[in-house]
Amino acid sequence: MTVHDLISAQAIATPDATAIVAGDTQLSYRELDSRANRLAHLLRASGVGKEVPVGVCMGRSAGLVIGALGILKAGGAYVALDPSYPANRLAMLLEDSGAQLLLTQPEVAERVPVGPWETIVLDDEGALTFGRSEATFTSDTTAENLAYIVFTSGSTGRPKGVQVTHANLLNLIQWHQRAFNIAPADKATMHASPGFDASVWELWPYLATGASVHIINENVRTAPELLRDWMVTHGITISFLPTALAEAMIELSWPQHTALRILLTGADTLRRRPPIGLPFSFVNNYGPTECTVVATSGTVEPGSQAGGLPSIGHPITNAHVYVVDDQQKIVAPGAPGELLIGGAGVSRGYRNLPELTDEKFVLDPFSDTPGALAYRTGDLGRIMPNGEIAFMGRVDDQIKIRGYRIEPDEIAAVLHSHPAIKACCVSTYHDVSDEVHLVAYIVLATNARPTRAELQGFLGEYLPDYMIPSTFVKLEELRVSPSGKLDRAALPRPTATNVLEDDSFEDPESPIEECLSGILTALLGVTRVGRDENFFNLGGHSLMGAQIVARIQETFGVELSLRSIFDHPTLRGMAGEIEALIHARLAAMSDDEARQLLAAQDGLRA
Repeated sequence: MTVHDLISAQAIATPDATAIVAGDTQLSYRELDSRANRLAHLLRASGVGKEVPVGVCMGRSAGLVIGALGILKAGGAYVALDPSYPANRLAMLLEDSGAQLLLTQPEVAERVPVGPWETIVLDDEGALTFGRSEATFTSDTTAENLAYIVFTSGSTGRPKGVQVTHANLLNLIQWHQRAFNIAPADKATMHASPGFDASVWELWPYLATGASVHIINENVRTAPELLRDWMVTHGITISFLPTALAEAMIELSWPQHTALRILLTGADTLRRRPPIGLPFSFVNNYGPTECTVVATSGTVEPGSQAGGLPSIGHPITNAHVYVVDDQQKIVAPGAPGELLIGGAGVSRGYRNLPELTDEKFVLDPFSDTPGALAYRTGDLGRIMPNGEIAFMGRVDDQIKIRGYRIEPDEIAAVLHSHPAIKACCVSTYHDVSDEVHLVAYIVLATNARPTRAELQGFLGEYLPDYMIPSTFVKLEELRVSPSGKLDRAALPRPTATNVLEDDSFEDPESPIEECLSGILTALLGVTRVGRDENFFNLGGHSLMGAQIVARIQETFGVELSLRSIFDHPTLRGMAGEIEALIHARLAAMSDDEARQLLAAQDGLRA
């Protein structure tokens, strides 16, 4: 059986059951299956079959699910592409994948790059505008055929396409169904961006069971309190959220009658344990994209934060995790080593990168199955006395920011192609709140005077937002160690005297701007914020935006929406919105109430 076989079986068994809910759109299993069948007939007539990749560049929507399912039904492998990526990057991914067809939706179609691929536009509900048979499409796909390709950052300057088979995917589905007792009555969520492999986990285990998947509204997606209320209102029973957001969610007050029974998290190092009395289980998960999303999983018990970081649990069904030295020998019990993963989740390897595949996907030295592969993760860990695995960071320079795997050399390779850059490297630093930020260290070419905005704009033509450094530090040279390698320990922290600024920098002017500047500098970990600097270019993101909304409410007594921060991302713009909200609130108050509000705000600002 394949995932599309399982979904077709659900469409026969429970045709009227709800499969997908996305805002006002609701699709039954009958509708999901028939629309995917119609698309599969079209794709097969266009030459799609086993091992044929087809791009899917769509936002989180019912159409995205139908597009991916239709490709699977036709026997092809879907290539997950995030529509927020710049056109140059999308073109690079499509070229690397070898896709000759691309599925998209009307609001994305204008941004899709032109190339040797044919573009098919579906509407937001995944419907085709011309007649095709809705009869069940039977493909000859086998377990060893490709199911999907998803890209991760690559140290060579180009992303790596990970090739996942139906057998890999089916093992994930079956483990998930059993481990979390998934039933048709469950209501799950889709939160992840389409190009992030967590979206695979958020869809197929539930649709293969007959449960419903609810696509989280964009306006609540990164605001913890709003997201909690949305989950409670919609009766969500199981959800996956990335680590930083999940940590914020477990700190909230939850009604004891909530339907939520399991909150899954992963993609970054978990630093918090759930409080006692949380009305649902909290499960931490770990797994590289190369091992089909999840390799280990474990429930995090409530307890003191002083008891050490939560573990990443035990290996999932049919996964084998070994802690090895640089000779791939098992280390002593409790000793640290590289995590080597074998078993049913190990993917086929990287697309069009045979040498890198041979380097990272090695013969499993501990397997009795001839030809079985294991993946060298580059992650450090150790086996704890209770048998759980403790995650201990990276062997190499790869980093994670908000759940995204990033190879600093990929960013440096793009940055080095700018004519103003003589030499560069990319690293990270932690601000006072332990938030991680990307920083680029640059040696400028003779007489070059680029601004930060110029370099960020250049990188933004090739890289997604989360890979663009918020800070650029000017150096006379990049120091190297006696062995000739970059001396990362010698890289200085960003300061007011060594960072690259924009020529148009303006200090805050009004009291509201000055107060807001203090909020932003503390959250962003920067020394100062100019009036017209973009919050997102300084390292801000949507979850941090929710923190700003809370601080503004606390300081000024008004509710600035998260949407306003996206629409007005500069200090000047946010301050103008706050001032307008204050005036509107004052106009609706009595004189005494207005005086009390202004006095309270003066006290908070002081």
